[in-house]
Amino acid sequence: MLPPSRTLRIVSILGTNRPASLTGRMLDILLASLRADPEVEVIAIDPATLVLPFPGQPGAYPDVERIQGWVRGACGVVMATPEYQGTYAAMLKLIIENLGYPSVLAHKPVALLGVAAGRIGAVKSIEHLRGVCSHLGAIPLPTSVSVAQVHKVLDADGRCLDPGLQEMTHQLAGSLLRFARALRA
Repeated sequence: MLPPSRTLRIVSILGTNRPASLTGRMLDILLASLRADPEVEVIAIDPATLVLPFPGQPGAYPDVERIQGWVRGACGVVMATPEYQGTYAAMLKLIIENLGYPSVLAHKPVALLGVAAGRIGAVKSIEHLRGVCSHLGAIPLPTSVSVAQVHKVLDADGRCLDPGLQEMTHQLAGSLLRFARALRA
């Protein structure tokens, strides 16, 4: 009998389909921290590549089964969202709706990353997402990263100009891996 796989599969969900989004750039920084661990495999869900139905919309949508399978097989999830109108993005809500109910997010640790142009960051969107994740039976991590004035903390190439924010993002990735490993043990 073969030993169980030591690979930790992490699914990231980008909560916007805006091309070259700053949310996507911050998510890339977090994913680089995850990918630095040789035991980690990252599957990135990019809504720009998906065709998803609105709730109750009839029809067959292969992307629904695909994203549900990815999340079902994951040891952990990262959700990254911009803050729009005081909450998380509608695109992220659509993805969450298509993860089913009961949701395949149940019993998964979830790292939350929020990005905003304003001074207070994405605290509202993160708190709203925390509540939704808990309702669905997921395990939102006790810490999250809220990026304020994102246009000032990333350079034109997507590199983080704030060492403290870079470290917080790295620590969030580490927390997700610790939770995922503990739940898998």
